[in-house]
Amino acid sequence: MSQATGPWSGRLSGWFSGVSKAAVEVLPIRTWSADEGRGAPPRASMLGVDQALVWVTVALLAWGLVMVYSASVAMPDNPRFANYTHTYFLSRHALWLVMGFVAALLAFQVPMKVWEKAAPWLFIVSLVLLIAVLIPHVGKVVYGARRWIALGPLSFQPSELAKFAVLLYAADYMVRKMEVKERFFRAVLPMGVAVGLVGALLLAEPDMGAFMVIAVIAMGILFLGGVNARMFFLIAAVLVAAFSMMIAASPWRRERIFAYLDPWSEHNALGKGYQLSHSLIAIGRGEIFGVGLGGSVEKLHWLPEAHTDFLLAVIGEEFGLIGVLLVIGLFLWMTRRMMHIGRQAIALDRVFPGLVAQGVGIWMGFQAFINMGVNLGALPTKGLTLPLMSYGGSAVLMNLVTIAVVLRIDYENKVLMRGGRV
Repeated sequence: MSQATGPWSGRLSGWFSGVSKAAVEVLPIRTWSADEGRGAPPRASMLGVDQALVWVTVALLAWGLVMVYSASVAMPDNPRFANYTHTYFLSRHALWLVMGFVAALLAFQVPMKVWEKAAPWLFIVSLVLLIAVLIPHVGKVVYGARRWIALGPLSFQPSELAKFAVLLYAADYMVRKMEVKERFFRAVLPMGVAVGLVGALLLAEPDMGAFMVIAVIAMGILFLGGVNARMFFLIAAVLVAAFSMMIAASPWRRERIFAYLDPWSEHNALGKGYQLSHSLIAIGRGEIFGVGLGGSVEKLHWLPEAHTDFLLAVIGEEFGLIGVLLVIGLFLWMTRRMMHIGRQAIALDRVFPGLVAQGVGIWMGFQAFINMGVNLGALPTKGLTLPLMSYGGSAVLMNLVTIAVVLRIDYENKVLMRGGRV
């Protein structure tokens, strides 16, 4: 067997027959041999899901639930939310978590072969929903943006499904176009048109943040799929130019950039830089160890969207630098683990599952990076939530579904390494 040298190489025919020790050592996987433990069965950790990934996910969800309650408990004191109870956002977030766990359990039961076949159809469904949300009386308008579809007492955000759909579609596309990945028009242009169509619908809402995440997911999968480096940097340059033009053509987006550059000026501090300045004040008040759970002052009607986009600022105020570093560490470990699971799948000649797992890692890592950068004043204000932690029903639900898919990929990897079939 030849040594794996790229994402498409390493075809591992006959994995459990005639594999040399040297060949195994170059792959990011571990096989079980009957010589270990005198014929004992594989370790228990190889028989189920990735328990470490599960517990890190549960820790982020539980901490997020506590922080959503802490950040929103005082909101009914605001006349705008006078009809809400103090546990309104807590109860709704908990309901979405329950729904997310049920959806995740169902998603885990679906083999990756089924997800691969369903990828184009799921992409079409996401396009239909993105069109439907723009229809009056169907799409729900909040803060001037039409991004939600009302489902009784709950609301669903189609852009969250679009992230997952584009991820699956891009992975499936790269597998189908493997033989022409060196040819720009045959390999990249159709995928670019698909992402551009989704982006046009998202910008009509408008939701530039979701479009940025989707574009990065697609770009990441193209890169990991082995697209020519020159071609990749050309696409990246086109995307940077496109986003720059979008910002330049939008007065309120330009104001956000100017506010980011000087958030403390009187004009910006009371305008587009209001959230950023109060986020920095909150994190500054937390210092090293924080003021204690529930002790935040900025959440008391000073920091808008404290329970959604700026939840990390409340964490920084109440848990200090230690809490912020812990959140960063958990997301960094999660992203790294997902990328490792993807490499395992590719080493087992399972390209589609491998690209999906790595795509989910890019999604979680990039969105968390943008949200943290905004809260810490390193990036301009952008309406992106912190995955798994911020209040936002459909976002949490889709985050749990995607993590369940990664767990399914890891489970199938382990089955194959034990000599089974998937």
